[in-house]
Amino acid sequence: MPTPDETRRLPQGLLSDDALPLYVRIATRLLDDISAGGAQDGDQLPSERALSARYEVSRVTVRAALNELATRGMIESSPARGWFLTEAGTLSPRASNSSAAATGRTVQGFADYAAKHGLLTRTTVLASGVRPASVQEAEELRIGPGSPLFEMRRLRYLDGQVVVVEHNRLPLTLCPQLAGTDFTTASLYATLRSATPPQLPRVADYSVEARQPDDEERQLLEITDNTPVLVATQLAFNKDSRPLELTIAIYRGDRYRFRASITD
Repeated sequence: MPTPDETRRLPQGLLSDDALPLYVRIATRLLDDISAGGAQDGDQLPSERALSARYEVSRVTVRAALNELATRGMIESSPARGWFLTEAGTLSPRASNSSAAATGRTVQGFADYAAKHGLLTRTTVLASGVRPASVQEAEELRIGPGSPLFEMRRLRYLDGQVVVVEHNRLPLTLCPQLAGTDFTTASLYATLRSATPPQLPRVADYSVEARQPDDEERQLLEITDNTPVLVATQLAFNKDSRPLELTIAIYRGDRYRFRASITD
């Protein structure tokens, strides 16, 4: 999810794998394998020799791939010890078929953003439950009409300040534990990562527009003047290019900044 004051959008112009340098493709494959294996912050990566054999490339290419991931902040080296995964590497899977792989852009959750920047979060769950998907929701999420849909509305805070009202909808079959999770304290993306198999948001369609808040939004977001809201709509896809999450987020306009990298 693009996030307050440091929002990044995955470019819409997709590249085939062959259009990316070999070392970038190896870096992406390595990060995919790390994510699939459930590696944790501080875990050591295999040696350059082992990675060279695994991916059938030279050690020069492996070293370039490792340096690429280090530049993105995903891994770090320790003299005479090797390469180790950072916290960012455990939170930020890359899209293997996107120019995001070359730029380091990623789909990031609200809690992930807060943890990265040392911000305190608080969540009020306004409503949550499972219901049948409507025809329109089924079309967007590529599921059958009436299929079980997990739906949730939350009020999110950063350092005690209300920032956003989120409306999340996800196919329950991709992560059945959603229905039994207390999202007052739990992270949505962390819950998705713990599913079997892990459900990792890899790429997203994202749009945003400004408007005046309605009466309920004014009350929830504590707006007492003419501050507008920014309405962000996101459809995130998993590693199999299957729709994973449809979210509408309504931000206070004075507590949210949208930044984008635009490509052809």
